Amino acid sequence: MNIHIEQKDLATAIALEGRLDGVTMQQLEQQLVQLLEQGYKHFLFHLERLDYISSAGLRVMLFAIKRTKVIQGSVVLCAMQSNVKDIFDLSGFSSIFTICNSEEEAWAFLQANA
Repeated sequence: MNIHIEQKDLATAIALEGRLDGVTMQQLEQQLVQLLEQGYKHFLFHLERLDYISSAGLRVMLFAIKRTKVIQGSVVLCAMQSNVKDIFDLSGFSSIFTICNSEEEAWAFLQANA
C-alpha cells in the first residue's frame, strides 16, 4: 500500500493506494500516531485508489476516528470505490464516518465543521 500525505491549511490529506489489510494497516497506524503526536487533528482520507479494505483496515480507520474525537478533531472519507463503500456499508461503518462523494465535497464539509 502507498500512503501519500499532504498538509493543507484545514486538514491533513491522506491518499491511500492499494490494499489496507492486516499487513499494511500498521504502516497507516504508525503514520496516524505520528501526525496526532505532532498536533494534527483533522484528516481527509482520499480513497479513490484504495482497492480493498479488510477488517484490520477498518480497525485502523476506527482508531483514527476515536483518537480525533477525543481531541475535537475530525475524519472525513471521500471518493471511495464501490467495493470499498460496500464493505463500509456492510460493516456499519458508514454510519460512523462522514463519507463524501468527492474531494471537493469533503473539503467543503471540513470548512464548515472544523
